[in-house]
Amino acid sequence: MFSFFIVSANAQQHQLVMKWQTDTLLKVPESVLYDAKNKVLYTANIDGQPNEKDGKGSIGKVGLDGKIIAAEWVRGLNAPKGMGLYKKTLYVADVDQVVAINIKDGTIEKTYPVSGAVFLNDVTVDRKGVVYVSDSRTKKVHRIRKGQVTTFLDSLGGLRGPNGVLAHGKNFYVLDAGGLYRVEEDKKLTKITDGMEGGTDGVENVTGDDFIVSCWGGVVYYVSGNGTKEKLLDTRNQKINSADIGYDAKNRILYVPTFWKNNVVAYELK
Repeated sequence: MFSFFIVSANAQQHQLVMKWQTDTLLKVPESVLYDAKNKVLYTANIDGQPNEKDGKGSIGKVGLDGKIIAAEWVRGLNAPKGMGLYKKTLYVADVDQVVAINIKDGTIEKTYPVSGAVFLNDVTVDRKGVVYVSDSRTKKVHRIRKGQVTTFLDSLGGLRGPNGVLAHGKNFYVLDAGGLYRVEEDKKLTKITDGMEGGTDGVENVTGDDFIVSCWGGVVYYVSGNGTKEKLLDTRNQKINSADIGYDAKNRILYVPTFWKNNVVAYELK
């Protein structure tokens, strides 16, 4: 358990108010994903070191009231991280492959090996069901379309260590080395903002061109479309991480996985 206070700052326009936190039964949750249709949260539990292929990783299910439904709903993964949902399939980044899970029965339907992958990190799925996954170590973003894996972005386009990816509407966004960028049609990066410390990790759209960005070190930012940013949360002094976030845009609820603290914390965005 940890104490929480509302972060305040000069000209602060937004704030996070804690609603609940789960028990500490989740096993190193790196990512949380909100499923609006089924009213549930999925958590990607590493249960070990972030790059080990040890078969200990799992996907958990948590209710929207913060009660853990199943700490290890799907087992047999390695070090699962980012997740994306399309219809009845949950796509999970798992070291060097993307795992496709049927959310109706929790079975692994298929795996997509990514050639040369070292540290697959975040996943997003666009409106057509195309899956994107970042590899922070090889500085690439891969794409899975019609079952085929190809490279979408690489270091030639300026990537230095991509993590969070987000397909939103017609646009594609990537977090890279402390910055949030929009990827243009010619694959060039347009900077929205930079200077975010602690390892930029997860990105979610709030509304319009505004985003919430988490940094693994324990910082969460509100990023406006004009590039200004507000620090909403800073738990670094408490040594609490803020990894790959989930977000309920309708109810403005942010879900933060705390990694080594083994739980998920829910906040209302005011």
